[in-house]
Amino acid sequence: MNRPAFALVLAAMTAFSADFPAPETLPASSTLPDPLLMRDGTRITTATAWRTKRAPELRALFQHYMYGAQLPAPAMTAELLREDRAALGGKATLSEVLVSCGFETPVHLLVVIPNQREKAAACFLGLNFAGNYALLDDPKIQMPRGWVSEKYAGSVPHRASETLRGSQKDTWAIEQSIDRGYAVATFFNSDVIPDEKSLAEVALEKLRSPGSDTATIMAWAGAFSRMVDYLVTVPEIDPRRIAVVGHSRNGKAALLAAAFDERIALVIPSQAGCGGSAPSRVAPELAAIQANGRSIAETVERINTSFPHWFAGNFKAFNRVTDKLPFDQHCLIALCAPRPVLLSCATEDEWANPAGQFEMLRAADPVYRLICNDGLGAEEMPDVGRLLLSRLGYYIRAGKHSMTREDWEVWLDYAGRWLKGS
Repeated sequence: MNRPAFALVLAAMTAFSADFPAPETLPASSTLPDPLLMRDGTRITTATAWRTKRAPELRALFQHYMYGAQLPAPAMTAELLREDRAALGGKATLSEVLVSCGFETPVHLLVVIPNQREKAAACFLGLNFAGNYALLDDPKIQMPRGWVSEKYAGSVPHRASETLRGSQKDTWAIEQSIDRGYAVATFFNSDVIPDEKSLAEVALEKLRSPGSDTATIMAWAGAFSRMVDYLVTVPEIDPRRIAVVGHSRNGKAALLAAAFDERIALVIPSQAGCGGSAPSRVAPELAAIQANGRSIAETVERINTSFPHWFAGNFKAFNRVTDKLPFDQHCLIALCAPRPVLLSCATEDEWANPAGQFEMLRAADPVYRLICNDGLGAEEMPDVGRLLLSRLGYYIRAGKHSMTREDWEVWLDYAGRWLKGS
């Protein structure tokens, strides 16, 4: 979001949140809140009223009760570190850019653009888990210099290692996107905020405005927008055709970024689950504790206990009373209208609640119908392996919680339907 737009959102949030009640005083509702009903009971019946009244109210509610406040949008500067015009065997131009945009250190952005194209390319902007060097075999891509998750560390705890260079080549399948004519830009989540609760809290305290309670998911979402600030200056990339993508927690951030930044043309949250594209109001049969000590689907209480740095303090108040939330995640999806949203799931990833994610699309559909007379193209979940290509799209494949080359093939098909033009 640009600075004038950010100022408008901040003003709207301040005006709304001044009278937001404490979480415990909110009324309970076991049914999903109506995305077209204002807090004062006014029904939204026009696209203009949605844009000027209900959408600002919902963004303020999400900031106050769940994600914390948006970070300011400072001036962006970029330093080109390296450019390789013969990357991927001559198919692409690869650039490494340091983007300074208000975080403690510059964000390392990797940009790969197809050389063969008739016009500026559509671009996938993604948030990764291991650092840009893990996404390609290129020996020159810089390794992360700070904290990395133990899952992606080498022999030195929480530090990147040459042994993991190119280790996520299939996970991201960048060459496949280049072959289909799409640019890919990507950055490392821990370049923005380390995904560890004590380190995250220290980093967030340096960024927060007084009383704002900005949390990690919101900070990552803000970084998506700051990377868009850079990408719209690149002549080889079409600024009207930038899609964002992320898997799991990174998918939560991608969806939040799209809901708050209207420059994002399309969003694909991959298996984003609780706190992202799945409902907070988990069905009782999925929330019940099983013999292994955990529920089938992740709950608000579980995610807040395991990852307290992801969400604002107010969200913890809803751990066992999610029916008091004045929204659910269908409202976040609705804030993307009229832009396409594809929820991507897997059959064995019950923790991310694939059926609940489809219900979020169903509940967001009335907003899309109001805004653009289009939306979800089916009443029931599609068969496993079949892409629902509608503006509110859905895909579920066989398999586990992961991002795969096959997923990207489907996502490229979806982008081909919705990002052909401007």
